[in-house]
Amino acid sequence: MKRMADKQPITIFWFRRDLRLDDNAGLYHALKSGSPVLPVFIFDREILDKLEDSDDARVTFIYQTIEALDIELKKYGSSLLVLHDTAEKAWDKLLTQYDIASVYANRDYEPYAKQRDYAIAQKLKKYGAEFRDFKDQVIFDGLEVIKSDGGPYTVYTPYKRKWYETLTPFYLKTYPTKKYFTNLLKTDALKIPSLKQLGFEESTLSLPPKNYEDVIKDYAQTRDFPAMQGTSHIGMHLRFGTVSIRELARAANDYSDKTWLNELIWREFYMMTLAHFPNTTDHAFRPEYDRINWVNNEGQFKAWCDGQTGYPLVDAGIRELNATGYMHNRVRMVAASFLTKDLLIDWRWGERYFARKLLDYELASNVGGWQWCAGCGTDAAPYFRIFNPQAQLKKFDPEFKYIKKWVPEYADFSKYPEPIIDHAFARDRCLKAFKAALAK
Repeated sequence: MKRMADKQPITIFWFRRDLRLDDNAGLYHALKSGSPVLPVFIFDREILDKLEDSDDARVTFIYQTIEALDIELKKYGSSLLVLHDTAEKAWDKLLTQYDIASVYANRDYEPYAKQRDYAIAQKLKKYGAEFRDFKDQVIFDGLEVIKSDGGPYTVYTPYKRKWYETLTPFYLKTYPTKKYFTNLLKTDALKIPSLKQLGFEESTLSLPPKNYEDVIKDYAQTRDFPAMQGTSHIGMHLRFGTVSIRELARAANDYSDKTWLNELIWREFYMMTLAHFPNTTDHAFRPEYDRINWVNNEGQFKAWCDGQTGYPLVDAGIRELNATGYMHNRVRMVAASFLTKDLLIDWRWGERYFARKLLDYELASNVGGWQWCAGCGTDAAPYFRIFNPQAQLKKFDPEFKYIKKWVPEYADFSKYPEPIIDHAFARDRCLKAFKAALAK
């Protein structure tokens, strides 16, 4: 299709999981494209319509962030165009309203996003417009950290080793977007649809600030104790790109202790695993584990979701999640192990529950973490490694500070429920079930 002779060709920068103006790879390249840049954000109905809660705090977070982005853009005479539709229909509208020379975006590695971007790229091509995407939410993607035979790593430790071998200061450099803000398209203020128009209401949950510097130094010593303020809660900001991964990696790399940086590498390992093996969203990476005969007791699953299992560390974690949208990382492992190993409930049930509740939910890390706990993932704990929730409590919350906060009735045994399953029995049953599946 030919260009519209009466309209100025523009570049569109499509915000997705990169909701910031500073150090944004795709935005930087868009601003240097030679055409004025119109920033666009799409509230994608393919995603929003599947959310179960009208007060989903992640939608509130995104909404508040794009409002702040729009205020910033107005300082430079521009504005953020916000649409609420499926990506396909949103781009149909944009292509009729503007002469689009090119569309710039940052890469997303989730299966839906990859399919969406391919479809939009093909649509743009018919109009003579180019779709260009860039690496922004990871330090390394694609084929940058691979084995000597060209295949992807499926074990974390050698991946981490190669990641560090590949790292140079070049990969941590900031993209100086601000130098080119004069290339933003000058627009009148554009109206942002209200939360109500999107079908949502404002969440009352507290949203985490972007504080991480204070925890990096002592992270190795404090991260496993849920009663301590030993973790950064930066995951939500990483998920939606309100902080640059390069900024975090630079900060972490300045310390001799790399424990916090190693967690960022875990995130990239899981992202690249999902990119290379997209079927792992709902299938075990090790196919033989899909043969497990799960019990899937719905009553026990409800007790787990309600924090009423009779195991205080598990219950405290779930209650923290339900109340705040966050669960301590150590407790996530204990809760996931209890669901999959003690209760023999399919890891996908737990993964979906976390997907609904976690503010920092990220598909790759969530699937990777659940498969690790269930023993069926790329770099999984062996199936016979089964966390003892009582032993974990004694080790990581010996003074019951975390328990007192989230399970106060534990102090009165008459008010706290009996365990819904005996751990020794559950462990033996789990070992038999996993052995039987793997022997088939």
